Amino acid sequence: MTKLIVKFSRYLSDLTAIGLTALAIYVAGFGVFDEVWVRSGTVGLALLISLFSFSSQNLDIKEGTVGLKAILLNLVLLVVLAVVFYYWITLMLEQEEAFNDFQDSDFVLGFIGIGIIFFLTFRHYGMPLLVVCLLSFFYITFGYVLPDAVAIPDLGWTRVAENIWYSFDGVFGRPTAVVGQIVLVYIVFGAVLETSGAGATLLKFAFAATNRLRGGPAHAAIVGSAMFGTMNGAAVANVVSTGVFTIPMIKRTGFQPKFAGAVEAAASTGGQIMPPIMGAVAFLMSDITGIPYVDIIVAAAIPAILYYLSLFSVVWLEARRLGIKSIPVEERERLNSQDWVRSIAFVVPLGIIVAILLTGRTAQNAGFFGLTSAFVLSLLLYPEYRSFKKIIGSLTRAGKTCASIMIVVAAIGFVVGAVNMSGLGIKFAAAILSVAGESLFLSLVLVMIGCLVLGMGVPTGAAYLIIVLIIGPALNKLGLSQLLIHLFVIYYGVLSAITPPVAIAAFAAAPIAGSKPIETGFVSVRLAAAGFLIPFIIVYHPSIVLLEGFDVVSLTWALAAFGFSTAGVATALGAYSFDQIGIVQRVVRFTGGIAVLVPDFWIAAAGAAVVIAAFSLERVMTPSHIDQNVELS
Repeated sequence: MTKLIVKFSRYLSDLTAIGLTALAIYVAGFGVFDEVWVRSGTVGLALLISLFSFSSQNLDIKEGTVGLKAILLNLVLLVVLAVVFYYWITLMLEQEEAFNDFQDSDFVLGFIGIGIIFFLTFRHYGMPLLVVCLLSFFYITFGYVLPDAVAIPDLGWTRVAENIWYSFDGVFGRPTAVVGQIVLVYIVFGAVLETSGAGATLLKFAFAATNRLRGGPAHAAIVGSAMFGTMNGAAVANVVSTGVFTIPMIKRTGFQPKFAGAVEAAASTGGQIMPPIMGAVAFLMSDITGIPYVDIIVAAAIPAILYYLSLFSVVWLEARRLGIKSIPVEERERLNSQDWVRSIAFVVPLGIIVAILLTGRTAQNAGFFGLTSAFVLSLLLYPEYRSFKKIIGSLTRAGKTCASIMIVVAAIGFVVGAVNMSGLGIKFAAAILSVAGESLFLSLVLVMIGCLVLGMGVPTGAAYLIIVLIIGPALNKLGLSQLLIHLFVIYYGVLSAITPPVAIAAFAAAPIAGSKPIETGFVSVRLAAAGFLIPFIIVYHPSIVLLEGFDVVSLTWALAAFGFSTAGVATALGAYSFDQIGIVQRVVRFTGGIAVLVPDFWIAAAGAAVVIAAFSLERVMTPSHIDQNVELS
């Protein structure tokens, strides 16, 4: 009996996932037909998919884990959810016509709905985000009993329910609208490319481009994850989809398992900062700030390239330390004419997306036409995709990925509503400014820590939303332009995916690599060290974004500062450059690398001089038998 129920539930889960995918495509292509139905549809369908899947983390049912208690709990939750959403839709539609007189029972249902979202958020994303949600809940309901410095007026439980559940300011607020109307179609886009086989072709190009480099598969993982990551909008999904191919190959080349997993985690995470799509974060940023999309991708281009160049360099150094050579000529990946033709399936859709955005049309419109072209080209160029099972599989996969994101976005909508009601963002800003005083550097360090904490365990787009809406007031008081502020936040929101103790991208890579998750996370941070430095380069050397106070001399100094800083910090953390380096050299290099970031020219110049001196001294002292074969292949 249990097996029959599980089988039927899996069928309902897949069917509902296809429904969510269809809704995302329709809204992107033809617009929002009604805010109430679209917002309730994206959230409600996501919750249903999770319940039909018995709330498993990846939304795939594991039959052995489903018992009678789980079935009964799900049945109760399904009935309650149906009642809660029936009343929500009814009251919201009535509210469009006239003012509603809410009953206490309505508010109780609202809190029950919030409780279900909290429960499913915990099942999918663990304790960190649940703690944030619960703290937000207790703050707006019992914040009036706290000390005066952080206390808020007694808001009343009915007002909390009305503002956060029965309005467009909380659970069904702006985060839900933006993600549901813009981001989901790009997730479908990525799923179609991956399922059709275009993702495998993209990886083949990555391997062919990096054949000649030491540790070729590791570099291929970097290229492939950068290209795929910019499209699919989720670091973990990127790790799982590309990592199953790249991580075993990296290990076979001679790298340690934890290093192989870390390469994939760092590379996949970086895809969220790589234009032209930036994992759909570019569209969120444009919607929130009003900055044109084109300006955002131009500003993000050089920093993203620098991030991947640094990742390339660190991997090359590790390969050199281990004595790993390039792939033998006879074993190198070679592209044929069919590969070049098949590459049209991902090159043309990307070109269409960018071209449509350049005309000034909406991001969702661009996503719709990009998806349509990708689907048609995949059918034409990949015969294996011309099956009903494959197509349905891609739509189901897309819907489940969309569901996992909408669940966390609904939870973040609650947090955003709580922040708006309580004025917590303003208090947080005041706290940062009071601690940092007049120091911009210290303020940025505190903001960085806040971003890494708030982004723990949360998908990139959702992490960006929650960070901006909580820390936003603090950022606005730093005296920086919106473009610089939001790029600063995006980087740390993205890098929270590889920062222990949560490090969800590293945790996803570790089982594939056969390594320990925490160790993989720390190695990921070492590999992505430049990513933690780039936001400070952006703020103190804005010429690097090309749109803020640009001149050639400033850009040149910005690039030089990045080079010196990354060289010092990366070799210090890796304990290797020409040869193994000792603790004194590591401390000197790290100190010099950080000093280069200081806005005072003479301190920065001194830091650069220290890094140069450290490298020069090591170069002179390196034994001749080690100082050879420095070529790339």
